[in-house]
Amino acid sequence: MLVVLRNRTYRHLFTAQVIALVGTGLATVALSLLAYDMAGSNASAVLGTALAIKMVAYVGVAPAVGAFADRIPRRALLVSMDLIRAGVALSLPFVSQVWQVYVLVFLLQCASAAFTPAFQATIPEVLPEERDYTRALSLSRLAYDLESLFSPALAAGLLTLISYNWLFVGTTVGFVASGALVVSVLLPRPAPVERGGGVYAKASFGTRLFLATPRLRALLALDLAVAAGGAMVTVNTVVLVRDNLDRTVGDVSLALGAYGAGSMVAALSLPRVLDRVNDRTVMLPASFALTGVLTALALGTAVTPGPWAWPALLTAWAVLGAASSMVLTPGGRLLRRSATTADLPAAFAAQFSLSHSCWLLTYPLAGWLAAKAGMSVATAALAAVALAAAVTALAIWPRQDPGHLDHLHDELPAEHPHVRDAIRVRDGWWHGHDYRIDTLHSHWPTPRRSSERG
Repeated sequence: MLVVLRNRTYRHLFTAQVIALVGTGLATVALSLLAYDMAGSNASAVLGTALAIKMVAYVGVAPAVGAFADRIPRRALLVSMDLIRAGVALSLPFVSQVWQVYVLVFLLQCASAAFTPAFQATIPEVLPEERDYTRALSLSRLAYDLESLFSPALAAGLLTLISYNWLFVGTTVGFVASGALVVSVLLPRPAPVERGGGVYAKASFGTRLFLATPRLRALLALDLAVAAGGAMVTVNTVVLVRDNLDRTVGDVSLALGAYGAGSMVAALSLPRVLDRVNDRTVMLPASFALTGVLTALALGTAVTPGPWAWPALLTAWAVLGAASSMVLTPGGRLLRRSATTADLPAAFAAQFSLSHSCWLLTYPLAGWLAAKAGMSVATAALAAVALAAAVTALAIWPRQDPGHLDHLHDELPAEHPHVRDAIRVRDGWWHGHDYRIDTLHSHWPTPRRSSERG
């Protein structure tokens, strides 16, 4: 899997991603401590609001930036977003009011919402071979998992030597280093895209691409299943470990570590698996595994815990992590297969926005139901969401999903270059090619029998 790091451009981009992730992890710890200093017992409310602001920025900003990403040099966009994030991180220690935290968090997450999809869209252009790109996706997943384990430990070690405000300086250094690494390589220039309509049409193109492409509609449903399992882990681990099982604070970290370990094992094994089987064969069973674990957890939390409960929770979290990785890691392959090179920034921006919309639904569902109706009810609700999402994905993702599709054009004139080699039929022009939604193909073709072609 590490063979892709021989590519200098990708090696620098991957290192930039890792450094920025570590900086973000340090900022997460520091922001929690800052909120506690400013709000005391209301720190949870402050952090909850900041998390909601983060999701709103992700959902709203990414598609808007994706609409204009083809007009901005890729390197300039990435570096400017890193510098904005560095400036915000450096400003956070100097705030004195909670509303100032909210404003700075919004700016930080807007920059991240612009940076991340553009960065993701760059990788398939740097690594055009699918085998290499698959390994890059696994490395990226591994980086996220390692960050979730390493950053808190690094922060804990640093806090024995320095105050938490200095963690924001570490975050700033991380973003500046990320920008420097991006500057050090030449990136592909974004291909210009001509789309009709105004700003709204351009901003919504990626969403229309998702909704018109069966495999991407399935990917959105699978993102919802992952969000159901992930929200259970993120929101309710501390309650399950501390209250339901009456275990120590350290065991909270162990449980979260089990989730990360499961995800890492899956990410490491996926490149070889995906060399032999297609994405659908991996992703759909993983979504049903998420449903099964959540269902078992709902049953387990409804009874009095015994000695079996702790190892069962660790196993459940590891399986949830592995299943989530098996859905998330191949997702970039589906996007690459479903969009032209020029449309990749819009596609990744839409995926970034739509997937976070799923989390915006499941986060409060996991928290509010657990607080108001009990853990078993919350888990059962999330299991129902995951099941509905998995069944939907199974229904709308065709078992046979070829890239090359024959289809009809009934709106193009005979002299149009796109139908130069097409066959004239009764109601238009018939031809086939690798099919993607774009300005000439606004909907997915329906199969036609030979007799219908005239």
